[in-house]
Amino acid sequence: MSARETLKAEAAKRILLTDGAFGTEIQNRRLTEADYRGALDLARDQKGNNDILALTRPDVVDSITRAYLAAGSDIVSTNTFSANAISQADYGAEALVAEINRASARIARKAADDFAAKDGRPRFVAGAIGPTNKTLSLSPDVNDPGYREIDFDGLKAVYREQADALIEGGADFILIETIFDTLNAKAGIMAVKEAAAALDRDIPLMISMTLTDLSGRNLSGHTVEAFWHAVRHAAPVTIGLNCSFGAKQLRPHVQALAAIADTLIMTYPNAGLPNELGEYDELPAETAALLEEWAKAGWVNIIGGCCGSTPAHIAAMAKAVAGLAPRQLPSPPVRTRLAGLEPMILAA
Repeated sequence: MSARETLKAEAAKRILLTDGAFGTEIQNRRLTEADYRGALDLARDQKGNNDILALTRPDVVDSITRAYLAAGSDIVSTNTFSANAISQADYGAEALVAEINRASARIARKAADDFAAKDGRPRFVAGAIGPTNKTLSLSPDVNDPGYREIDFDGLKAVYREQADALIEGGADFILIETIFDTLNAKAGIMAVKEAAAALDRDIPLMISMTLTDLSGRNLSGHTVEAFWHAVRHAAPVTIGLNCSFGAKQLRPHVQALAAIADTLIMTYPNAGLPNELGEYDELPAETAALLEEWAKAGWVNIIGGCCGSTPAHIAAMAKAVAGLAPRQLPSPPVRTRLAGLEPMILAA
């Protein structure tokens, strides 16, 4: 079976687990600038460039990935949230984008395959693509609303470079995550579709939106429902929400999406809200209890954690949802469904 079919088959049996945050775990290693830099000849300070560790400290990335697998993750994502030409330009490392993504995907692939070989349970690799710090929908200049720092084709090319390398490294899916601009998501979708066409094979998409306020909209102004109507044509294997807030604040928006999306719901909230120091205090048992409520309500197929979450959070989630039935996919009636900032559904 293909990765898409295998994931669907596993998700029909039980609620699956994705992984948690990489940044939190990397920070706990107390790495120095020399760790990040390694033997690379780069002009700028590399401390904080988590993605480059796939080249300079692959042991760190590997150990974190394996910790999540040991905690119960069925899906592990690549440590490539900022491994794109735009973000890596801040470190003067944009020439290494393809190499970083291939290396990170290979680390995750090897770890996933090793765990699958031990017990026969499929493990999957999601090639993670973050949002960059550019937006196609909004101007960064309040005095010039029409100005854009990048155009659609330029952003699509940035995503395509990353997607190609992740696929080459062995990713099963491409995860376009933490989407704050729906038009950015469309550029990413087109990049992956073009990559799939070039290879003449199915490259399943995972798409995850992030909200910018409690009203349930992203930065480009779309509601959760409107966002789904805007990306449903891409036939993603999963749709969901990540980051933004903790599970308590995301609850109504997960419920709304679960009611309308005819594909798997994958959601991975932060470990609560950050404290005054920007740190996350929500304990694994607290996060797991909140996600257990979602599972019992029949809203989720795949769960995990974002900022502040750890392997302990994933282990607690796995225990909390063990034996609970996965969400059943709805069968919405055939309608013309359009997306402005709000959804528009035309009567039959």
